[in-house]
Amino acid sequence: MNNPLLTLFTFVAAGSIAQAQDTAGATVKHDIGTKTIRVDLNGKLFTEFRYNQEKKPILYPIIGPHGIEMTRNYPMKKEVPGEAADHPHHTSLWFTHGNVNDSDFWANGEEKIVTKEIVRAEKDGTSVVIESKNDWIAKDGKPVCSDTTTITLGEANGNRFIDYLVTVHASAGDVTFKDTKEGTMGIRTNPALRLKGDVAAGSAINSEGDKNGELWGKNAKWVDYWAKINGNDVGIAIFDHTTNLRHPTTWHARDYGLIAANPFGIHDFQKLEKGTGDFTLKSGESQTFHYYFLFHEGDHAAADIPEKYDAWISGKK
Repeated sequence: MNNPLLTLFTFVAAGSIAQAQDTAGATVKHDIGTKTIRVDLNGKLFTEFRYNQEKKPILYPIIGPHGIEMTRNYPMKKEVPGEAADHPHHTSLWFTHGNVNDSDFWANGEEKIVTKEIVRAEKDGTSVVIESKNDWIAKDGKPVCSDTTTITLGEANGNRFIDYLVTVHASAGDVTFKDTKEGTMGIRTNPALRLKGDVAAGSAINSEGDKNGELWGKNAKWVDYWAKINGNDVGIAIFDHTTNLRHPTTWHARDYGLIAANPFGIHDFQKLEKGTGDFTLKSGESQTFHYYFLFHEGDHAAADIPEKYDAWISGKK
């Protein structure tokens, strides 16, 4: 995977830090002591994978084009001007669900997702790959299921991306992701990307042409939110892979900054019978979910999101 001519590994025992960098300008630094994996692009912070969080691993902060923060700081950093102190479980970028065998991993209850192993944190070509194994633990301390998460991060054509691949394993018996809007692959945006609010300047569209507040609960291959921030047009597009369960997915896409792909909340989104969205894995089975976050320059049209989506699906990015 790593080219020894391009990659330099430095191990600093005192700080329990492993670092890899190459001439392409990407750096990955795993600090075992603080349980963080920092990814830099061209010598500046892009994001950190933080598996030191109490409830679930997250990516925070996320720095997009022009050095603009793409996600909200709260609750990791509080009292930031313009930010709302609501929904403390909306922690930058994460994957969870609100009802898994009657355990709520979405809200900040007693349930938690614990990273038990970092399989790798390394350069892979011009990208960085972080692979982890995680246990989903109920409030009684017993495992509900587990996952293997592979996150690929990098830069392409002036835009930054996070490719997020999660394989859920029914490793502790049958596991059911139950029908609720509270899920699943989520991001809480920079408040300027909101559609409503004191500092809101955002607009939104999905692959079906629905706009702004019309996105909530709709099926779509992708959604895109953009705004002018610090004088620059930037946005966040989220892609749902064609191999995903119930593609094109339904979206828990709010006007206050939450955007989440959720294939399970059919009762809430489509007003169908409760439980319609339930999905069960039998003991020993697995299910993969694959999403792509594009942090782009320009508005929706300038970024050509449909073309970017097709390129990702075809493997060309």
